[in-house]
Amino acid sequence: MSANDALLRRNTVLTVVALVALRLVAAAFTPLTFDEAYYWTWAKHLAPGYYDHPPMVALVIRLGIMVAGDTELGVRLASILLALPMSFAVYRATEILFGGARAAATATILLNVTLMAAVGTMIVTPDAPLLVAASFILFFLAKVHETGRGAWWLAVGAAAGCALSSKYTALFFGPAILIWLAAVPKLRRWLLSPWLYAGGLVALAVFSPVIIWNAEHHWVSFIKQIGRARIEDFRPAFIAELVPTQIAFATPLVFILGAMGLHALRTGKAGEPAARILINATFWVIVAYFIWHALHARVEANWFAPVYPPFVVAAAVAAHLVTWEPRARRLAEFCLRWAAPSGILMFVLLVLQANTGVLSLYQRDATVRSIGVGWRELAGQIEAVRARVGATCLLAPDYGTTAWLSFYMPRGTCVVQPTQRIRWIAMGEPDPKLLAGRVLYVDEVRPFGPPAYLRDAYTRVERVAELSRKRGPLVIETYALELLEGARGAVIDHSPPPELQ
Repeated sequence: MSANDALLRRNTVLTVVALVALRLVAAAFTPLTFDEAYYWTWAKHLAPGYYDHPPMVALVIRLGIMVAGDTELGVRLASILLALPMSFAVYRATEILFGGARAAATATILLNVTLMAAVGTMIVTPDAPLLVAASFILFFLAKVHETGRGAWWLAVGAAAGCALSSKYTALFFGPAILIWLAAVPKLRRWLLSPWLYAGGLVALAVFSPVIIWNAEHHWVSFIKQIGRARIEDFRPAFIAELVPTQIAFATPLVFILGAMGLHALRTGKAGEPAARILINATFWVIVAYFIWHALHARVEANWFAPVYPPFVVAAAVAAHLVTWEPRARRLAEFCLRWAAPSGILMFVLLVLQANTGVLSLYQRDATVRSIGVGWRELAGQIEAVRARVGATCLLAPDYGTTAWLSFYMPRGTCVVQPTQRIRWIAMGEPDPKLLAGRVLYVDEVRPFGPPAYLRDAYTRVERVAELSRKRGPLVIETYALELLEGARGAVIDHSPPPELQ
């Protein structure tokens, strides 16, 4: 390694560590989203599978709270720190596939300044460990190509198993890998090699607890998630959302570089065929599925997480390895120069807005419903009402409110969602005595109070308070607290989920 390469590698490490530190600071004072609070309840009751997703996100959160406790930072700690091995994997994959420290350093830094990585590892969802696993799949495939050693297929299988245990989207890495092997003549020998299939068995072994859990629960999680691919109505308007949301999540300048790089790789302007085809296969197979999905339903921006490692590799190729015409060269140089500063600025402004609302002059924006700003204060008020009326348990209508109450109320508070019990089976049933006396039903203010099944389940229903969740002067939601008393019978609805009806 030359002195310049060593210096570049050191500066890359320092940059990534600084960006991780920035996320840790932001994570410590940004309230949880309702999904994060929901996944935190999983982490407190680990299981091989859950109704919504495989268990990797729960394991990641569990590692963090073991270190930093049941705090916002604790929930997010391990996810943010996983950016360090993720960065190593992307650096090495780029270095192996396209050579040179400059492209590797650029790909690594570009990934870390995208909102997909910056926000996507700070706000913990199944996409965070999936992004990390996808980076290692790319790295290990690059090692297969570089070394020709079959043992690296075992590493590919382990990474694929972790990806599948994060989110079922990882299934598409299988077709992507087969396309790569079939399209590159010198790699086709692996199709007849036992190493490839041994790697598949490793992936299956890692993923097998999820399969067993699903078998024991009527395949409910598989039916729920994989069933989304079925088109029952045609609504192509959702496709129009894909590009704008990905421009934002990639940040505009990284998006331009990535698009230029994908074009250059498709037309053979850089890299050897095996490297070009690997990047295109791992990117376009998953993108093609999401285009299909968008024909009938919304595709959330963070779902594209597994394509970001090959995307930033393509961006680095565009920045350093392609001979562009003068105008395109100037564009690439401009994007490369300002991609990191603009990405960091976007992250800081987004965190500032989510926590304060100052950039929209305290008006409502897309973040207020999902990020739990004001919930700590609201929970304190709810606890005061609960103590005053002598309620033994809190009921909530949906998993988001239930999760926020579970996280922000005093530890040990009984919090129950009476419906959708499939979401909470890892926790077991609450003590029936806690539901038989006085309980508080917490929901947004509605004209007719609690739903009919709760009004029928209790002899007395009385609204005892209305409390608001605020971000500064903005009232985000107003909650009604209904005192329910005198249970007539069973309160919890054990109806099967829609997927099993």
